[in-house]
Amino acid sequence: MLVFFHNSRHTQEWPSLKEARTRRGLSPADVHKAIRIRERYLTALEEERWELLPGDAYTKGFLRTYAEFLGLNGQLYIDEYNGRIAQHEEEPLVPEALKGRRGGGILFRTIGALLLIGGAVGGLAAWHHAGSPSRPTVEAAVAAPVVVPQATPATHVTKPVLAPKPSATTIAAVRDRSWLSVRIGGPNGREIFRGTLAQGRSLTFGLAHSLWVRMGRPQALDVRVGKKRVAGLPRDPANVLLTTNGARR
Repeated sequence: MLVFFHNSRHTQEWPSLKEARTRRGLSPADVHKAIRIRERYLTALEEERWELLPGDAYTKGFLRTYAEFLGLNGQLYIDEYNGRIAQHEEEPLVPEALKGRRGGGILFRTIGALLLIGGAVGGLAAWHHAGSPSRPTVEAAVAAPVVVPQATPATHVTKPVLAPKPSATTIAAVRDRSWLSVRIGGPNGREIFRGTLAQGRSLTFGLAHSLWVRMGRPQALDVRVGKKRVAGLPRDPANVLLTTNGARR
């Protein structure tokens, strides 16, 4: 465990991460909720299972955050990790046979001699191969067939054509006269027409905004949104809201 830290003046004992967490009465789940480090990484830090952590940079970051959350000096834990773990991981792997001076020297000389002999043999073989004419092989003489992939025909997707929404409405007094009040948006909107529409007369309004229409004699009128006639108008006075999507009462 990471419990001892050394500097130039003295040696100071610090508690392990697990011991510090236990003293504070915290569970790994409590720590996870506070610093958002997964519980399996917290356990790996406490047990020094460095191979379970996602890399050296993450390990140092987790170690500092965890230690400082427990009220410890995070930099001391980083220094201890660098001295005990990170430096050892960077040391080159040297075979045990090479660590002794005498045995290592003999082995190096033997390996060097073998490399020289191998290089000489390889040079002679290359010179001999370069001086002799190359012989065509059966594989080189028979050209492999070239398979050209056929282009996949593009799939043409026909997009549905949407009918344009109507831009105007027409109110015509075809059977009798009728009193009208037309407002923009709703019953409290700005009134753009008020009066009696005589039989045989009609009014046309744009539908950039919805229109609220008060009709005195709905049965006397022919109301159209675009080219579509509004059906089902009542006999008694009624209110109708006209929009580009149609009419509703």
